Amino acid sequence: MDTLTLKSYAKVNLYLQVLNRRKDGFHNLKTLFERIDLCDSIILKARRDRKIRIISDSAEVPKDETNLCCRAAALLRDRFRPDCGVDITLIKHIPVAAGLGGGSSNAAAVLVGLNRLWKLGISVNTLDRFAAKIGSDAPFFVHDAPFASGSGRGERVKPLSGLTRVRFWHIIVVPRIKVSTPLIYRKWDEFSGLTPPKYNVKILTSALKETTVAGLSRYVYNSLEPVTAGLYQEVGAVKDTLEKYGLKTILMSGSGPAVFGIVPSRKEALLLRSKIRNRSWRTFIARTV
Repeated sequence: MDTLTLKSYAKVNLYLQVLNRRKDGFHNLKTLFERIDLCDSIILKARRDRKIRIISDSAEVPKDETNLCCRAAALLRDRFRPDCGVDITLIKHIPVAAGLGGGSSNAAAVLVGLNRLWKLGISVNTLDRFAAKIGSDAPFFVHDAPFASGSGRGERVKPLSGLTRVRFWHIIVVPRIKVSTPLIYRKWDEFSGLTPPKYNVKILTSALKETTVAGLSRYVYNSLEPVTAGLYQEVGAVKDTLEKYGLKTILMSGSGPAVFGIVPSRKEALLLRSKIRNRSWRTFIARTV
């Protein structure tokens, strides 16, 4: 096997509470990840030399060592010294810098894929530790779990086995703006007037099993949403539009600008997408996977 093709899934955060800024500059938080079937494709092809090359159909993806996939491959190459390198081809569908975890997911897929391609025999727990060196969201994607809680800076991941049968349909709306995650967290440090959440991850986890789609609106939460919405009016405009069409459970994912609504069915998601006329917004329909 010298070529491997993988799906690299996106995520949304059903809950994201930022607790405090840490001495290392990161922030402690509590979050609940959901893996969705909006995905990129990654093709790994072994090379005879030890070089790592990035190829992509997207102009937004860096092709040098700053690419998270390149960093992931270099971590494994330098630690385990395989006698080969890899060409990494990224076929992008997940919007870049949207709060959907595309870059972290790509890097995690490379870790999982190279473990197989290079026959390294690394455990999931070890892959998790490598992923944590790349980004706070990356460890979630190493675990084969539709839902997981995250703590620390998000890298301490606990798959939620009790939710394996829970599936949601989403409409995801992404304004064509780029949001800098470090900027949003810096602004959060300055932000005052945040309403503390009434519910925590544990209560939300129970609600996901028992509550209707509309009833989830009281449990989902994102500390960063008012910060991003204060800087980018488009985020509020998306929420207002989804509310106008009757959605109850609407939330920004990560640091934005992607906003998602939970809907009862694919049919309803398609109908809603047909009503959204703003050409500067990209819309996606996705399901838990």
